Amino acid sequence: MSNVSGTVLYFSLSGFSATTNYRAVLFSLTLLCYFLIVFVNMSLILTIIFDRNLHEPMYIFLGVLCFNGLYGAAGFYPRFAFDLLSDIQVISYVGCLLQVFAIYSNVKVDYTILVVMAYDRYVAICRPLEYHSVMSVRKIAVLLMLCWIVPMSTDVAVVTLTSRLKLCSSKIDKLYCDNWSVVKLACGSTKANDILGLIVISFYICHFLCIALSYTQLVKTALNSKEGRRKFIQTCMPHLFCLFNVTTALLFDVMYSRYGSASMTQNLKNFMAIQFLIFPPIMNPVIYGLILTKIRNRMIYLSQQVKLKLCNCADNNQISPNNNKKDMSTM
Repeated sequence: MSNVSGTVLYFSLSGFSATTNYRAVLFSLTLLCYFLIVFVNMSLILTIIFDRNLHEPMYIFLGVLCFNGLYGAAGFYPRFAFDLLSDIQVISYVGCLLQVFAIYSNVKVDYTILVVMAYDRYVAICRPLEYHSVMSVRKIAVLLMLCWIVPMSTDVAVVTLTSRLKLCSSKIDKLYCDNWSVVKLACGSTKANDILGLIVISFYICHFLCIALSYTQLVKTALNSKEGRRKFIQTCMPHLFCLFNVTTALLFDVMYSRYGSASMTQNLKNFMAIQFLIFPPIMNPVIYGLILTKIRNRMIYLSQQVKLKLCNCADNNQISPNNNKKDMSTM
């Protein structure tokens, strides 16, 4: 998969070797998973957009979290479904780097939004009288821009540095391209990539520490009043569940990528490699949709309205033939 000068033009994805015997089943599950991600995230986004009562900072951040779930799914699932049906699973060098950027910028944006949501809950519970002045429209816009600009800037730096490496192989032992797998194929020193990788990891560890500190203050404040405890349970518990969901998935991926055992079966390796692309985008909107009262009630109301309209349409269709018969009999 290289030209005469030794520059890699294509990568082969050897992780698909274990999927040969059940491609059709995996393809069906992939489509089901993708449509499920689109459905649950779009449902929450549209609910937030069309309900004026949900035009609050917390719900706006939640809508952006769901939109990011759609972005990440679009960067992985269509290509993955195509590879499942292909006889040879190869991806171009440029396509590989684009996939690296899309997948990992999605994960970093996810985590950054969760940090911003933790800050929003901290202000709402610990400084309730200042909430509307602190979380102004301008502040929300700035935070949302930072949620996208900072992660994508770090990913541009990572991908740019990786693109400068001279590679000695074109075989990636995964179902998709990731930065570490490409870096491992380098012929020369990867010290700069390692240093940048550690800086990025440390940066997101600081994100986690910020969330931990904010929740330390949140718990202290919530324990002081009944209203504080109610707010904490209603609005902070779904955030904590989502944070645990994303953090666990990321830890599995980092540990597998860097320290994965060669004794693992290929099927287990494949699951470890894609689990962070499956669970967070499905579970995040489901968790918030089930726990947040405003969203749950609104979605129940909308589903009842849709059901009522469908029933009315069915009744009208049943009535109209009878009316036609009566009209004919009077002629």
